[in-house]
Amino acid sequence: MCGIAGFIDDKITDGDKMLSVMLENIAHRGPDARHTFVKNNVYLGHNRLSIIDLSHDADQPMQHEHLTIVYNGEIYNYLELKSELEKSGAHFRTRSDTEVILHAYHQWGKDCVNRFMGMWAFAIWDELNEELFCSRDRFGIKPFYYLHQSGAFYFGSEYKALKPCPLFSNDINTMQVSRGLQMGWTSYYDETYFSKLKALPAAHNLLFNQKSGELKIFRYWNIQTGHYLNLTAEEKKERFFQLFNESVKLHMRSDVAVGSCLSGGLDSSAIVSMVQHQQPKLPYSTFSIYYEGKGDVDERPFVKAVCDKFPSLQPHYFTPSEENIREHFHHALYHADVPATGSSFISQYFLMKLIAENNIKVVLDGQGADEYLAGYNHTAYRMVADLISAFRIGKAISLTGSLAKNQQLSVTKTLAHFGKSILSLLKNEEQLYTLEYHHYFPFLSNESGTPFELGEVDGNCTDNFLYHLMFTTSLPTLLQYEDRNSMAFSVESRVPFLDHRLVEFAFKLRNEDKANGIYTKWVMRQALQEVMPEAIVKRKDKKGFVTPGEVKWLRGALSQLTDADFSKLDFLNNKKIKTLMDEYRKGNNQHAVLIWRLCTLAYWQKNFC
Repeated sequence: MCGIAGFIDDKITDGDKMLSVMLENIAHRGPDARHTFVKNNVYLGHNRLSIIDLSHDADQPMQHEHLTIVYNGEIYNYLELKSELEKSGAHFRTRSDTEVILHAYHQWGKDCVNRFMGMWAFAIWDELNEELFCSRDRFGIKPFYYLHQSGAFYFGSEYKALKPCPLFSNDINTMQVSRGLQMGWTSYYDETYFSKLKALPAAHNLLFNQKSGELKIFRYWNIQTGHYLNLTAEEKKERFFQLFNESVKLHMRSDVAVGSCLSGGLDSSAIVSMVQHQQPKLPYSTFSIYYEGKGDVDERPFVKAVCDKFPSLQPHYFTPSEENIREHFHHALYHADVPATGSSFISQYFLMKLIAENNIKVVLDGQGADEYLAGYNHTAYRMVADLISAFRIGKAISLTGSLAKNQQLSVTKTLAHFGKSILSLLKNEEQLYTLEYHHYFPFLSNESGTPFELGEVDGNCTDNFLYHLMFTTSLPTLLQYEDRNSMAFSVESRVPFLDHRLVEFAFKLRNEDKANGIYTKWVMRQALQEVMPEAIVKRKDKKGFVTPGEVKWLRGALSQLTDADFSKLDFLNNKKIKTLMDEYRKGNNQHAVLIWRLCTLAYWQKNFC
C-alpha cells in the first residue's frame, strides 16, 4: 500500500518541486521510502509502505526495459502470475508484486488487468509508445484521481496530492454536494467534490498519449447479472466456502504482521474465523471499537464469542472519549478528503489508529459482503417485490410479517414496509432513489434535476438493487473512508469479500440463497456454520458500524460545528438551513443526520477547500 503521484506536462517549470510537494501531501500513505522518475516532461513519484519484499530493490518507481511503474495496492495472486511469466521467459530481480505487474503488462498489454486478483491503482509509462497506461481495480478499493486539460495530465492517490497542481481549481461541484447531503454518497462515477477533479471509475483503464494530449477511458470488467446457477444448496454452500477460503488465504500473503478488524458482526467474524480455521495456532490480533452509555452500541459480547472459540486470538479494544473525538476530528476530516456524510468514519479512524499503535501494518476488514449478499434491511423491499412479481403473494406477505416481527414493527410500519415493496415493483432503481433524493430529507439544493443515473441491468429487482450498491450507492463511499482512515496511519486495509470471483459467484445465486426469511447472507451462514461461533451464525439483528455522532457528539464534543457560518454555502437554500438548525438547537433530532452532514460540509469548506 502506497501513495502515487505524477504528471505529464510540457509547459511546466519547476516540475521537480511540484512533484515533491504532491508527494509530501500524501506522505502518510508510504513512510518507508520515497523516489521519483523524471524524463522528457514525464514525472512519476511514489511513497512506499513496504508490505511485500521489504528490500529497497522493490522500491518504486520501478523500471523494466521501456516501462516505468508507480503503483498502490496488492496483487494477491502475484506468485501464480510470476510462475506463469517465468515459463514464458521472464526474469525477475525482486520478490515484489510490483515487478509482476510490469512483466504482465510487457507480456499481455492492457489485458493484463483481467488476470489480476487484488486491489490496485497504478500508472505505467511506456517510453517507446509515449503513453501512460493507468488502471483501477474492479471495485475501486484503491483511489485514483486526475486532472486533464490542454494536453497536460496530473494524477494522484488523494485530493491532497492534486491541490498544488496548476490545473486544480477549488470550484465546488454542487451536484456532488447535493448527493452527499441527500444520499450520503461521497462520490459518483468519475465526479468528486471539486468540479475539475476527476476519479478514474472502478473497473476502468485510462490511456494518456503524450504526443496528442488525448485521454481515453474504457471499462475492462463488469458483473454479469440475471444468469443463475443450477446447483443444489449443498453445492452452492461448498462453492462459497471454497472461494472464501481461497480469498482469505490470498489476502494473508504478507511479509509483515497481519491483523483483523472485529466488530462482532457476521462479516468481520467470518474473516477472523476463517483465518483461525486455516491457521489454528496462529497468534492473531483483532481490533474492536465500542461505546458505553444509554442507547450506545456495545458488541463486545459477540466479539467475545469469537475470541472464546479461538484462544489464539489477541483482542484489542478502544472506546473513544469525548476528548478524543474533539481532539481528532480535524485530523480525521482532513484525511477523509470529503465532508463526512455520517459519523461512523470517526469510529473507523480510531480503529485504524489502534491498529497502528499495536504495530500492525496490514489489516483485514469486512467491507463488501452486505452489498452483494443482501445484508442491508432495505434489500427486503426488493425481495418481497420479486415474490409479488412471481405471483407468490402468500410468500411475500409471510416474509413481510417475519421481518416485521424480527424488527418489532407496529402494524402501521408493517403496512408501510409492504407498501415500499410494492413501490419497488412498480418503479426502477433510478426512480426509487430519485424519490429518496427529493423527499427523504428536506431538499436544500438550489440545483434542479436529479444528479445521477442508475441504469437497469439484467435480472430481478434485487439484482438491480445489489448491483448499484456495489458500484454507485453504497460501496464506493465505504471504500473511500476505508482507504483514507487506514492510510492516515500508514496501515494497509484489505477486503477479502471483494475477491471478484466470490462476487461473480454471488451474483449467480438466487434471492433465496442470499436471504432466508429473517436471515440475511444465507449462503455464507450455511457455508461457514462449522467455522464460526454459533452465536454469530444465528445473529438476527443488523447493527452496522453504529456511532453516537449525529446526536451525542454534535450536541457534546463537537457542538462547535453547529455554530458554522452556513451563509457561505450559497449554493444551498439558507432559509431552510436556518429553520433546520433552529429546530435542532431546540432539541429536535428528526433530521440529525442531515444536520451532521451540513455542519461537516461547512467545516470542510472553511478548512479544506
